[in-house]
Amino acid sequence: MNSSRKVVRAQDVMTDEFAIIDGLITVKEALQIFKERGAKVLIIDKRHEDDEYGLLLLSDIAKNVVAKDRSPERVNVYEVMAKPLISVDPQMDIRYCARLFESFGLAHAPVIEADKVLGVVNYHNIVLKGLLEN
Repeated sequence: MNSSRKVVRAQDVMTDEFAIIDGLITVKEALQIFKERGAKVLIIDKRHEDDEYGLLLLSDIAKNVVAKDRSPERVNVYEVMAKPLISVDPQMDIRYCARLFESFGLAHAPVIEADKVLGVVNYHNIVLKGLLEN
């Protein structure tokens, strides 16, 4: 093992291209938020302390709304989101983050510390920020 390798952590490559939304809004409203905020991921907020965060990607909308010919005005986010989600610790080494993604078929994961979403990590940033900036 190369002990001189600098450890790149999830917090070093995470992005702030996300927004936290309420699961009761419609998919049409969620699409507006994606567009207005330049978000790549929408995190669905917890409804109470025993709840879990959810995750909405454009691919979820494509698979569960567009492909099924459902109306974005009549479908709520909670109907098509992924929940519970797999999150990563800000201190996680990106090598393990990439392995976690592979193991669970993920492309994005929120970076959460002390029950607060700090950012989102994805393959794109793991590779481009994690490898190129070393």
